[in-house]
Amino acid sequence: MDRRSFIAKAGLSGAGAAAAAVTLAAPAIAQSMPKLSWRCTSSFPKALDTIFGAAQTMADYVRESTDGNFDIQVFAAGELVPGLQAADAAAAGTVECCHTASYYYWGKDPTYALATAVPFMFNDRQMNAWLYYGGGSDLLNEFYATQGLYGLASGNTGAQMGGWYRKEIKSVADLKGLKMRIGGFGGKVLERLGLVPQQIAGGDIYPALEKGTIDAAEWVGPYDDEKLGFQKVAPFYYYPGWWEGGPTLHTLVNLAKWNELPKFYQAALKSACQAANCDMMASYDQKNPAALKRLVANGAQLRPFSPEVLSACFEAANATYAELSAANAAFKKIYDSQTAFRRDAYVWAQVSEYTFDTFMMLQQRAGKL
Repeated sequence: MDRRSFIAKAGLSGAGAAAAAVTLAAPAIAQSMPKLSWRCTSSFPKALDTIFGAAQTMADYVRESTDGNFDIQVFAAGELVPGLQAADAAAAGTVECCHTASYYYWGKDPTYALATAVPFMFNDRQMNAWLYYGGGSDLLNEFYATQGLYGLASGNTGAQMGGWYRKEIKSVADLKGLKMRIGGFGGKVLERLGLVPQQIAGGDIYPALEKGTIDAAEWVGPYDDEKLGFQKVAPFYYYPGWWEGGPTLHTLVNLAKWNELPKFYQAALKSACQAANCDMMASYDQKNPAALKRLVANGAQLRPFSPEVLSACFEAANATYAELSAANAAFKKIYDSQTAFRRDAYVWAQVSEYTFDTFMMLQQRAGKL
């Protein structure tokens, strides 16, 4: 056979194969990226732009990475369902997914709380390390599957503040009989020390403090707290919020809907949630410093919880964990994983991060930064 003739025929054959490949690839791509429209109900109002915004960030990334084929529309709390019923709506299939704090549902099962934050556990970096590399996400999704859900971490506020108080908290005795707006698991722990937890919606906290219906309230941190003006009626601003060292938000997806998603869309949603998780923490770290300065300038009086108070709360938390672990196998399995991870995480943190941060904080106090 003539060599040039062979090459020409081979070239024609290759072109034909390429054309066939294009013909075959187009339907395959179309099948992997079908047009989907989902609804995501948030547990948060639009006024909380950083927290609510994490869900919007997630949805935007999904839309962009799928060329608009996978569209998730985000609804604020109350637009479709009440904020504290978001996970129930996702599990029931009323919506395909929700953006929420898992610990809101701890009353159904305390295991839910471990996905967000429990007293004296992780900071935000440690929580992410446990979720992504310590088997945390897999353990949580074992539990979520029993609830008809699939969970993806989608935001973190970082360590929160310890709340606003009408009077100073100088000892454990000052907690007894104190009526405090505090959500969920932290309130259960503080009950052991005589505090009386109150469940009050965000918009009702200020008038309750002003009228003396409650004595204290915790919300989030400087940026979000500033919007509510608490310093005018409860000037003592305590830290740290030991019940929320690294509270993580989740996108909870209806399990059947998750399983139906093409693998490409599952990957897009996972990536988008991880991006939103990082983005939200960065946003708070940028916004909180200036907000804290403004709060102090407008009357907030910063106070640390005393070692005595923190130690009493720590012991009360451990007693609560022991009771729940004895009664709930799912809680115990995840809690045991977290405490084992926590032990080594704080060894490493104090060797490098803590010493570096402490030195730099001393330079800040000395006016050298």
